Amino acid sequence: MVKKTLLWSAIAASFASISTVLASDSDVLSLTDKTFNNEVLDKDIMLVEFFAPWCGHCKALAPEYELAATELKGKIPLAKVDCTENEAICQEHGVQGYPTLKVFRNGEASEYRGARKQAGIVSYMKKQSLPAVSDVTEASALASFKDSDRVVVVAYLKEDDKENKAAFDTLANQLRDDFTFGVVSDEQLAKDENIKEFPALVLYKDFDEKRVDLTGAAVKDEDWTSFVKSNSIPLLDQVDAENFGTYMESGLKLGFVFTSNSEDRAKFDTILRPVAEKYKGKINLVHIDGAKYGGHASNVGLKAENFPAFAIQDLDTAAKYPYTTSDLTTETADDFVNRVLAGVVEPSLNSAEVPESNDGPVKVVVGSQFKDIVLDKSKDVFLEVYAPWCGHCKNLAPTWEKLGEQIKGIKDNNVVIAKLDGGFQVEGFPTLKFFKAETNEMIDYNGDRSYEDLVKFINEQVTDKSFKLDVAAPAEEEKADAEAADHDEL
Repeated sequence: MVKKTLLWSAIAASFASISTVLASDSDVLSLTDKTFNNEVLDKDIMLVEFFAPWCGHCKALAPEYELAATELKGKIPLAKVDCTENEAICQEHGVQGYPTLKVFRNGEASEYRGARKQAGIVSYMKKQSLPAVSDVTEASALASFKDSDRVVVVAYLKEDDKENKAAFDTLANQLRDDFTFGVVSDEQLAKDENIKEFPALVLYKDFDEKRVDLTGAAVKDEDWTSFVKSNSIPLLDQVDAENFGTYMESGLKLGFVFTSNSEDRAKFDTILRPVAEKYKGKINLVHIDGAKYGGHASNVGLKAENFPAFAIQDLDTAAKYPYTTSDLTTETADDFVNRVLAGVVEPSLNSAEVPESNDGPVKVVVGSQFKDIVLDKSKDVFLEVYAPWCGHCKNLAPTWEKLGEQIKGIKDNNVVIAKLDGGFQVEGFPTLKFFKAETNEMIDYNGDRSYEDLVKFINEQVTDKSFKLDVAAPAEEEKADAEAADHDEL
């Protein structure tokens, strides 16, 4: 027994030693309640992740965060705080969920709004470290600046052009989280870039045609924000949780090309690329992985078993336009897109199939049952509008299920927890709306998505004031739910 104990101690010591080495090799700085202020408050810029070791999303983020820290080493520090061991500093900074990422500038914190992959973290933090508009004065600086990000916007303006300079500053401040902005006033630099006249706006990018110019009268006539946003979206990219928000924000209809294998994707890419180019700025076309996101097919009037397939969705109204003809060619796709944009094609009214069983704690709502379930005036209905690929929706799912279970356990109550896969006019996913009994008054929920805050909201809004839902949520269940959540983020 003594030998076994000694052996175990030796093994444990070895693991501890290895762990120490691994930790010391990390380029992510670990902070505590005691070290946080000294390490963060005097830094020009720093990204801090507040996490919990049991959080599934935190585990998924960890390797990407490490890679980003290594790439930014010596330029922009990345740090992390374990909130299970450092509750004071996490509470001080209003951390309510995991992971929470905040950008600190000389101690002033702002929410991190970038992607959660290495490239997205690096790109976002590089933009945050720059002024809203960088003044580029040398050829070598311009050469590196153009390649500094996936999309770089440069204004070529005369020194005394105060009007356009002010407009460009406004544009840059509005979109600095998404793009890198610079200004060039040197005429020789402009000529070297084939700029024939001031003012000019040039968008440099590492995909598609690599460069798009806005010059002459178009500079005054064009909406600069629309120009930047529409030209920064790749033709026929693969849509997923990382980039879906970009399409939502574009304000354009979205054409989905559902495929389940690389051969079909290549075929449809050849067919639809000319269409995507022709209608660029009017509609976005994307590939979508039917094997992974086939559940979205019903949102656009398609059936998952019929892939490959093509459909268009209006993201503002959720109107859907499935392409129902069997053979899709460049010519037929062009005609279909043109007619949808012209308003000639009527949106499909097909609903997803009614589920065979709908007795679970969360009611599943499809289009044909919306009136019967959501607008049932005998009940209060708390509805989640979600998307199959939305990581935030997957993160919310166990909490939403728990709400349904708790409410279902209360006898003779008139409160329903429900979910709808798209098909409703929303600005993002998930969107939570409370429909009151008797009046169908719709109230938007804009609070934190924790179990406690959702329960408080329900208790405040219920029509039957004798109804009371317990706010307490078992901590161990919360941890298990977080571990079970999918790792994708939107």
